[in-house]
Amino acid sequence: MASSRRDEPGVRLWRALFAPIDIASLAVFRIGFGLLMAWECYRYLEDGAVKALYVDPPFHFTFLLFDWVKPWPGFGMYLHFYALIALALCIAAGLFYRVSAPLFCLAFTYVFLLDQAKYLNHFYLICLLSFLMALVPAHRALSVDAWLRPGLRSEQSPAWALWLPRAQMGFVYFFGGVAKLNADWLQGQPMRLWLPGSIRLPGLEPLLAHPTSGLFFSWGGLLLDLCIVPALLWRRTRPYAFAAALGFHLINSEMFDIGVFPWLAIWCTALFFDADWPRRVFNWPRRSLLPPATSVHWDARTRATAGFLTAYVAIQLLVPLRHFLYPGNVSWNEDGHRFSWHMKLRTKPALARFRLTDPETGRSWNVEPIAELTERQARKMAADPFMLLQYAHHLAALASQPERPRVEVRAIAVAALNGHPAEPFIDPKVDLAAVPRTLFGPTDWILPQDNELGRKLRASLPAAATAAGSSHSDPSVE
Repeated sequence: MASSRRDEPGVRLWRALFAPIDIASLAVFRIGFGLLMAWECYRYLEDGAVKALYVDPPFHFTFLLFDWVKPWPGFGMYLHFYALIALALCIAAGLFYRVSAPLFCLAFTYVFLLDQAKYLNHFYLICLLSFLMALVPAHRALSVDAWLRPGLRSEQSPAWALWLPRAQMGFVYFFGGVAKLNADWLQGQPMRLWLPGSIRLPGLEPLLAHPTSGLFFSWGGLLLDLCIVPALLWRRTRPYAFAAALGFHLINSEMFDIGVFPWLAIWCTALFFDADWPRRVFNWPRRSLLPPATSVHWDARTRATAGFLTAYVAIQLLVPLRHFLYPGNVSWNEDGHRFSWHMKLRTKPALARFRLTDPETGRSWNVEPIAELTERQARKMAADPFMLLQYAHHLAALASQPERPRVEVRAIAVAALNGHPAEPFIDPKVDLAAVPRTLFGPTDWILPQDNELGRKLRASLPAAATAAGSSHSDPSVE
């Protein structure tokens, strides 16, 4: 009997997750998600981003283990984005959903993997949400599929199908708040650097330039991220929490050029309302009553679903915490920065060039990345040690010749984080061409913040030490 009591909370949890709930919220979310994705993909075609980001550049910073992912040749990338728009509209309409949703997930993830220089947290979120949308039965209501196949229609879905995207957005908020618990953010940086001139409304410039404005926005964003999910889960505070999130994302949309993210975040936040909210808002009648929750029937399919839910949630909880395994400031050394919801946390202008040496002749020469890379690629690479490492390998491969020793590549890279004085962050004595690209392992070739070399540079060349901080500022969301 005692064992049964101990198991009861877990039993209640799984019974609740597999219980039938109203499908209305999930179906409406599917429509909005599809329309937002179609708009985002069209925007990339319309403003020339497809050409600038994927067609013109001769080199792309691929993700480790995904070096085989390359842009389509010729007109292929344009066709790919047209296909994404068509697939997104099919998702919104619920047309061939069990085909269009997985294809959209694969096609968008392909775009995401093409170039690290284009890494955006909301692109990563879209990859995850499109993966979840391919799994849930969001096409059983308000869809062309359900209209063409009446046997597919349903007014209910398992509760986990709604809770999974809810949890995903909850992770974005929570870990976005955890990432803000750093010394710079708590002191108002880099918001103090961004606020002046960021909101294009007459009369607000003096107010935003005041030192306390940076603290207000920094602490406001921190508290919202950490408190929003509990407030959304409690029915009494849910309307106020949603209003706060709405204002937060609308302000971000006005302040920063972050594309679809504010609207996607608002739409995801609406998932926290009761599952039947569209029926009450749009007077959409329910034709049948939901059956009562019963005990979970643990067949093979249910066990597989429970295992997947457990594994997915565990991964989403652990991956954003991995940077705590590495020493130093993650915003400086980038160890574990990506896939961790570190959004709008830093400004890190940087400058980099490479020095190649032929070990056989001793001849050395400099390489300026801007000669091959786009301005965006060069700017992003200059601040990211792992992109610098990949480009060093690329330069070594270009310069090396058969039956000759491999060319050595060293980097001279200087960065200024959140208004701090600029300093080197790559050991200039290390041959980067000899450093392997790995998922794990030592990164002693990355210098710590406030390093001895930086102190010497600032002491001898104070003007040069601050040069990087005066240019190439890039507050765009990652």
